[in-house]
Amino acid sequence: MIGPSLLVRFLAQPGKPDRYGVAWQYHSRSDRHSKVGSWGVALDLLATSSLLRRHAAEGKVVVGVNQRMVDFATGRHKDLDLVIARPADGGRLVGTFAGLADAYGAPLEEADRALLGSLPPVPVASVVGAVLVALEAKACMTAHVKSLPRLYDELNSSHLCVHGASRQALAIGYVQVNAAPEFISPVVNNRGPRDGHFEVTRHKQPADALRVLAKVAEIPRRSASSAVGFDGIGVTVLSLRNDGGPVELVTDRPAPAPGDSFNYESMIVRMANEYDTTFAYV
Repeated sequence: MIGPSLLVRFLAQPGKPDRYGVAWQYHSRSDRHSKVGSWGVALDLLATSSLLRRHAAEGKVVVGVNQRMVDFATGRHKDLDLVIARPADGGRLVGTFAGLADAYGAPLEEADRALLGSLPPVPVASVVGAVLVALEAKACMTAHVKSLPRLYDELNSSHLCVHGASRQALAIGYVQVNAAPEFISPVVNNRGPRDGHFEVTRHKQPADALRVLAKVAEIPRRSASSAVGFDGIGVTVLSLRNDGGPVELVTDRPAPAPGDSFNYESMIVRMANEYDTTFAYV
């Protein structure tokens, strides 16, 4: 599975410079990490679910980006990073799933492109029909404890909105957690370096990352369409100082171990199985 390693390679590349000429690898006010994170999850899900590949080959599914979902009961709405859905009548095709990788600047390696090329093409539509899978990616890179209420509320509102729109839809949360002991925050350094130096935020690791994982564990999860919660949650732990240096994928503690419910591969395998059983008659 390529999602986590792709995300790490992508974050190693700084984004566009801000007004002070600083090109940040991660910025809380940018969605570049969530776009590539969600795209990687969708790719791994497509590669793992034989039924999803068949639906793609038969033209039964499309992808929607920043797709708005509306809770039927409350009227609240939320824009999801990426959805896999049935085509809508009159929906306009605006690209392909494979083309999103280039549009996002995702650094695909030769093996990644070979995998992508082996899969059926999936069109991207401006408007989609019934949503089958909804992906929401959130990151906690610094100020871990302070960020916990926001992280919980944003993720919790996502699955509530997804299932308020469709009880059958599979809601996936993808959480990216930073385990680096130091971080250069774009918010703290919002006017660029002072006297040539950035202010450094120091973390208590692995305690801070573990606090985030404990909060994620409080988010409701469901095993039946009548229940409330995410159908799957995956966590990637990385080490990012945000100073233009390397980004590392953390696989040891505090990262979820293989077989853990929040382990990325476990989440993909579970969601592929859920897709295969839930949408067998699409």
